[in-house]
Parts: sequence; C-alpha cells; structure tokens
Amino acid sequence: MHIQPYLYFDGRCDEAIEFYRKNLGAEVLMLMRFGEAPDGDGCTGPMPPADKVMHACLQVGDSQVLCSDGFAAGNPEFKGVSLSLNADDDAHARRLFDALADGGKVQMALAESFFATSFGMLTDRFGVAWIIVVSKPGFGG
Repeated sequence: MHIQPYLYFDGRCDEAIEFYRKNLGAEVLMLMRFGEAPDGDGCTGPMPPADKVMHACLQVGDSQVLCSDGFAAGNPEFKGVSLSLNADDDAHARRLFDALADGGKVQMALAESFFATSFGMLTDRFGVAWIIVVSKPGFGG
C-alpha cells in the first residue's frame, strides 16, 4: 500500500505541471483533459472547460503526484497538508527551495537545525505547502 497526494489546481494545472517539470524534474506519465472523457461514463453534471486537465500523473523522483484542474473555479486551497521533499544534499535542497519559493512565500528560511543539515518551509505560487529537508543521520525522512 502507498499514499499518493492528489492536488487540485482549479484551472492552473497546466501551469503547475510545467513549473514542476522545470524545477523538480517531474515527468508527465499520464494526462487526460476533460474533453477527452467518454460521454456519460461516470461524468455527470456540469463539466469544466474541455481543455482543462481532468487527471494527470507526475513522476517526481521516486514518488508519483496526481493532479487535476478540478472544477477550474480559480481558487485552489491546500490547507492542513504539506509535501515533504527529501533532497539529495544541501546544495540540492537550496536549488529546490529557491525554485519552489519563486513567486511563493517562505514560511521558514532554509537553514540547519538539530535534526537536518537543511530544513525550510514554503508555499509555492500555486498555494502548495512544501517542506524541503536533508535529514541528519538518525532522524529519518
């Protein structure tokens, strides 16, 4: 069993995918737009615009992240959750932190702590909360 985060970007999914491709090396494994969904096959009610992302799967390092435009209302809210990204080393952590923080908001600057050689928290330009960490031995992660 494994957990996959599913992020709803409310109309900005294409932009988010490109941002994560550029800055995290994400690879698009699958992408389906609302206009590609079969008629009447479990998709009832008003549909978002046909060009919006219905479902996508991104490979980010060893993990997969699922994403969608949802109903493309334009107000994504990511509350009560952060994605924790374990960087390879401190230089990698700095590069990831700076890239994700561009256009976003830093909650805690990237710095050494008692449990990590690098640890920082931010919210990216799409409202997704991130923790960037390089754990010290014995502190997992």
